[in-house]
Amino acid sequence: MNKEKLINSFEQFNNKKIVIIGDVMIDAYMWGRADRISPEAPVPIALITNREKRLGGAANVGLNVRALGAEAILCAVIGDDENGKVFKQLLKKRKLTSKGILVDKNRDTTIKTRIICDNQHLLRVDEEICEPLTSELENKFIEHLKNLILDNQIDAIIFEDYDKGNITPKIIENIVSLANKKNIPTLVDPKKRNFNSYNNVSLFKPNFKEITEGLKIDIDKNNIQSIHNAAQILQTKMNINTVLITLSELGIFICENDSYFNAPAQVRTIADVSGAGDTVISVASLCLALKFEAKYIAQFSNIAGGLVCEKIGVVPIDKQQLLNECLNVF
Repeated sequence: MNKEKLINSFEQFNNKKIVIIGDVMIDAYMWGRADRISPEAPVPIALITNREKRLGGAANVGLNVRALGAEAILCAVIGDDENGKVFKQLLKKRKLTSKGILVDKNRDTTIKTRIICDNQHLLRVDEEICEPLTSELENKFIEHLKNLILDNQIDAIIFEDYDKGNITPKIIENIVSLANKKNIPTLVDPKKRNFNSYNNVSLFKPNFKEITEGLKIDIDKNNIQSIHNAAQILQTKMNINTVLITLSELGIFICENDSYFNAPAQVRTIADVSGAGDTVISVASLCLALKFEAKYIAQFSNIAGGLVCEKIGVVPIDKQQLLNECLNVF
């Protein structure tokens, strides 16, 4: 790919509209210091000096899509609670639409609170409901999704699954079927519960652990041929066009039909791997919407994932920095 085409492609990101279906959440942080041990139990006393709430889970994919210049439409069910109100405020603050969000009084808005003292992560407290949506709410969400997809010119659909219940086999089947009829590419960032339910999607993006657990196989991470064989099993079993597997320090593997390509990881100073998978699928969705060749999807996604790992915390990709890195490679 020449540099002119690359620059033009990044400009075309601005014209795309991506739907993200999945488990959204709030990432809450409490920072402070811990100078003494509690007299009540052998645990540190955290003196909190600062608090922050950020968009997390599938919402981080939305932030990455937005950072790349495209319009991101987050679709999820949240609770009719205080955290749900905070979540909507965070969407507004980050200039993300809430038109894909459904509110239900019987669900809790997921929030994960991390207590960090003296740069040490002491504790995480999760407040959530992980049960699948009720049949009534599931049908309501499906109709909501269908109407949104039919009323908008959607360029790609991402299923961002965190096993919190927002995605069910019935939702997958209905939305993938509609997307295929409208020639909208579908991408999946899977988790364990629904791993084998994503039939007929365009791109399936597990990490190495997820593919071995999902297929119940034991393969050598350093053996690309064995990874290719596993990817082909997925393709045949679930009628998937493209399988993209993140291999952390070994880069990104992509398989399309009988051909495959491995984009090796670049040498970087890794600060934090949190959120790298969200960045990878965000970049992949826009590349797929622009009908990039598989090797370019892997290479661009690999560079993007590496860049966010250089930063502390869950941070969306910087579009200009990504473009500069890609221009240096191509």
